[in-house]
Amino acid sequence: MKAKILVVDDEESIREFLEIMLKKEGYEVTLAEDGSKAKDILQKKSFDMIISDLQMPNMTGIDLLKYVRQNYPEILFMMITAFGTTETAVEAMKMGAYDYLTKPFKIDEVRINIANALKSKNLEFENRSLKKELGKEFSFQNVIGNSPAMHHVFDLIKRVSQAPTNILITGESGTGKEVIAKAIHYNGPLKDRPFVTINCGAIPENLMESEMFGHKKGSFTGAVVDKPGLFEVADGGTLFLDEVGELPLSIQVKLLRALQERIIRRVGATEDTKVEVRIIAATNRNLEDMVQKGTFRQDLYYRLNVIHIKTPPLRDRKEDIPILAHHFLKKYNDKLNKSVNSVSDEAMEILKKYDYPGNVRELENLMERTVALEAGATVLPESLPPLVMTSSGKKMASTSDIQMTDEGVELDKVIGQIEKEIIIKAIHQAGGVKKRAAKLLKITFRSMRYRIEKYNLGTVNDDELADD
Repeated sequence: MKAKILVVDDEESIREFLEIMLKKEGYEVTLAEDGSKAKDILQKKSFDMIISDLQMPNMTGIDLLKYVRQNYPEILFMMITAFGTTETAVEAMKMGAYDYLTKPFKIDEVRINIANALKSKNLEFENRSLKKELGKEFSFQNVIGNSPAMHHVFDLIKRVSQAPTNILITGESGTGKEVIAKAIHYNGPLKDRPFVTINCGAIPENLMESEMFGHKKGSFTGAVVDKPGLFEVADGGTLFLDEVGELPLSIQVKLLRALQERIIRRVGATEDTKVEVRIIAATNRNLEDMVQKGTFRQDLYYRLNVIHIKTPPLRDRKEDIPILAHHFLKKYNDKLNKSVNSVSDEAMEILKKYDYPGNVRELENLMERTVALEAGATVLPESLPPLVMTSSGKKMASTSDIQMTDEGVELDKVIGQIEKEIIIKAIHQAGGVKKRAAKLLKITFRSMRYRIEKYNLGTVNDDELADD
């Protein structure tokens, strides 16, 4: 859209000059011969910028600036001054003017100053919009559910978001631990500070220390520049340690020191750096069992587990499935530009009977797939993946079901159907973990992948792989 600019000057030649120049640049221009006229126009029309002369009869540019700052603070204000009156223009900037233009004008300078001012305004608007969207996306309402278990989680989030206390979030994969961590951060006093995530299970042990605490140039092969660690990046905000149970003991010691003393030391450095971060840790492992086995430090566990939030699996809150399904239906309708408006009662009953080993994440992926493939306006049972259909009680094919007619049967098709349903049953029994399902079927993981792709069973996520 064209930026709207109001030019206020008592000299007609100046008004006409700026009108011609600004219209050539593509702006929408309105003219006013003095401050009083400008006030009348402002009450009827909105503007992005005002360019006003400093010295005018009846109402000076300073008076107009005061009026605009008080009543229309979102409008950029640029002052026009004569040569030798820049001190007054500087005073105007202290009062809220964005910049000033000096007469006689240099056209290129005027053009650049106005473009930069409007660009700055747009960036500020985008910044505010982004923060507003972040607040909306990670509001408590985005942690969706109406079950008693989720009401307990909501209550905890509301209470802990206001205090900079360390928090441990536990629960199975896909239960929304990171969404809860972000809801805590973005609804508390640190919402304008950084939220930084470390996936403790995805970074090799030999790189973890550098990622967390940073390194000095030359401290190891490949360290060609000084690099701050994620603790420093998160300084003043929240550091989210995802899958903290995967941390090796050597890093656990250094993490404990950072939490206790609020200081870190880059790899290769001789001096400590002070940091102030709030820690939210998450894991799908049982840290108490790991403490007993000696694979997780007890002192670190107590340091992280000041407040504990347990995310319930979806199978224990099935009353939330319709709410979540409709939420994801709307989300992917908007994202994929589709018009799938509802889920049929029969399809919803099937969705509610499924146990969701991948939890909310699996339901989201399932709804995305369904919306993408659905040709009509309603999700029907036949639109759902075979894995979900089988779990609803559909009988598995057997040789006794096959009717041999004079026309014969398509052997490959029949065998394929039986193989497909055996694979579905194995995946379901393995909790959605493909490696475990492959072991149950005594086939290689590569062979399992091939069959999953062959039979379009791709709703089970590779990122749900657990330790064997």
